[in-house]
Amino acid sequence: MRQIIAEHEVVKQVNEKFYRALEAASLSAMSGLWLHTDWVKCVHPGWDLLVGWPQIRRSWEQIFSNPSGIRVAPENVDVFIEGDFALVSCYENLALFLHSFEAPVFTRTTATNLFQRVGGEWKLIHHHASPVPKAPLVEEDEVTFPETIQ
Repeated sequence: MRQIIAEHEVVKQVNEKFYRALEAASLSAMSGLWLHTDWVKCVHPGWDLLVGWPQIRRSWEQIFSNPSGIRVAPENVDVFIEGDFALVSCYENLALFLHSFEAPVFTRTTATNLFQRVGGEWKLIHHHASPVPKAPLVEEDEVTFPETIQ
């Protein structure tokens, strides 16, 4: 039982690293989280399906080229592990800094992150985030963002 709980915590931590890499706009951190194969998949909100690490890497380069930034606070994080595969579902509370001189826009998406244990490490093999239909706008004071990792 302890092993199951410990493994859930490890997967939660890797999932959290994904969101910190996103916030930091760190291509190297993001790259370290993904399995580099031709069959991994990713769907960003409003994007078509991306297949294969090279295409996904290019998408992160494009997203990270936005100089204004993003904050992400995952909530209702649910982890399910079966063998060497882990499914993480959560809501993503987002603060999008579209312009450096304006207040951020707050929104919410729902996300599914799939991980595979490879060589003892959990690697991201699928990320899918979609807007929550008819979700009320999230107010700034309703979201607690984690401390930024330096």
